[in-house]
Amino acid sequence: MSLTMADDASAHSDVLNATAQGQLKSIIERIERLEQEKAEISEQIKEVKAEAKGNGFDVKIINKVIRIRKQDRAKRQEEEAILDLYLSAIGEI
Repeated sequence: MSLTMADDASAHSDVLNATAQGQLKSIIERIERLEQEKAEISEQIKEVKAEAKGNGFDVKIINKVIRIRKQDRAKRQEEEAILDLYLSAIGEI
């Protein structure tokens, strides 16, 4: 027995009541809006980085500075100490 697309959709819509359907639709629409905003922000970040590069700044270093600034100071110092230890252990310092 084969169901048509309309029959299949109505069978599935019976599983969720109207309130749940509305909530689901709202959640999906909010996620879609946020994804669009994320894409727009990502594009703006690319533009700012291109501007920085155009002004002679090294974008890879800017990315590293941003990553470092996100870290907790104590955590960063701990990682730097371990890095120094490892480099020293292999004769790089």
